[in-house]
Amino acid sequence: MLYNFDIVIDRSNTNCVKYDLRHKVFGNPDVLPMWVADMDFETPDFAREAVMKRAEHPIYGYHFKDEPYFNAIRGWLLRHHQWEVPTEWMSFVPGVVCGFNMAVMAFTQEWDEVVIQSPVYPPFHHAVASHGRKLVYNTLKQGEQGYEMDFDLLEKQAKTAKMLILCNPHNPVGRCWTREELLRLSEICLRNDVLVISDEIHCDLVLPGYKHTPYATLSQDAADHCIVFHAASKTFNLAGLATSTAIIPNKAMRETYNNYVEAMEAHLGNIFGKVATQASMEQGDEWLQQLLDYVQGNIDYVSDFLSEHLPKVKFFKPQATYMMWLDFNGYGLSEEELWRKMTQEARLGFNRGSDFGQEGTGFFRINLACPRATVEEAMRRLLVFY
Repeated sequence: MLYNFDIVIDRSNTNCVKYDLRHKVFGNPDVLPMWVADMDFETPDFAREAVMKRAEHPIYGYHFKDEPYFNAIRGWLLRHHQWEVPTEWMSFVPGVVCGFNMAVMAFTQEWDEVVIQSPVYPPFHHAVASHGRKLVYNTLKQGEQGYEMDFDLLEKQAKTAKMLILCNPHNPVGRCWTREELLRLSEICLRNDVLVISDEIHCDLVLPGYKHTPYATLSQDAADHCIVFHAASKTFNLAGLATSTAIIPNKAMRETYNNYVEAMEAHLGNIFGKVATQASMEQGDEWLQQLLDYVQGNIDYVSDFLSEHLPKVKFFKPQATYMMWLDFNGYGLSEEELWRKMTQEARLGFNRGSDFGQEGTGFFRINLACPRATVEEAMRRLLVFY
């Protein structure tokens, strides 16, 4: 089956964060929204059909996740990432962000140090600071080929840290961390007894030529000292169904975490998320391959356009995710001047870079999981920077 990603769908007036909150976020309801990390593509037919079939039953009561559900996730991880995950390692959580927030609360104490690698997805910052833990910034470095981890700094920080929250692959800079990089990080964390929380929500969105390494596959010791989070939400545009998985190989840690989740009454979830996730994990292989090819085409289009028309905008081509991280500092404008020009003159709704950490000042994150026509229109509007 050939899926059509060129269809433009009007998402207005659906309580859609990306579209219906434009006036609040950008001060301009007319911006072309390319910020929130969900897709403007149709949720695939097999997921929608599973939801509609279940919706035909007239009662939507409490439910549980059964063996076929967890086996579908197990099969997906084995096919796509060569990772054999026993189903007993898996636990339901209502979203990856919720999941790593609960991990922070379950495995650290107030004022414990937690390392994040900024610039990084804003909820990483909030998951630490909002619970009275101390944020420690292991800031990424820009190398010739892209962003890199600062292992020398991490060696020092790990001596007193209790936890590191890893973005694997990384949002927003688009790095697909190599096995060698992850091994070096794990060696530092293991030597210093630092628990690694690996957010792998973008792991299925690794672009052609790159390969995702699940953190728990690095070694037995790494597996015993980590929690990995996975979800179908980014992959199949299911974010509104609040369904994710915590994978915890260590039995004692798994019991501690599950007890915490159950105490928070966060272990049941919604019934439509269950059926949509299961259908996607069972039937989504071809859809994903076509999606990745299409997103790569969008990335190539933007890369060529910026190189030809707006050479002051610097970027590294992403290795994973459907976002690009664009550096506008070459224009010599303040962040507020850039924001005004972007939102009011270009009428574009991109994520402000400083929301990902102070290192993101002067940057914008752009979401390219949208029809090519949307990307082309965005680039035309961006010519106000010419």
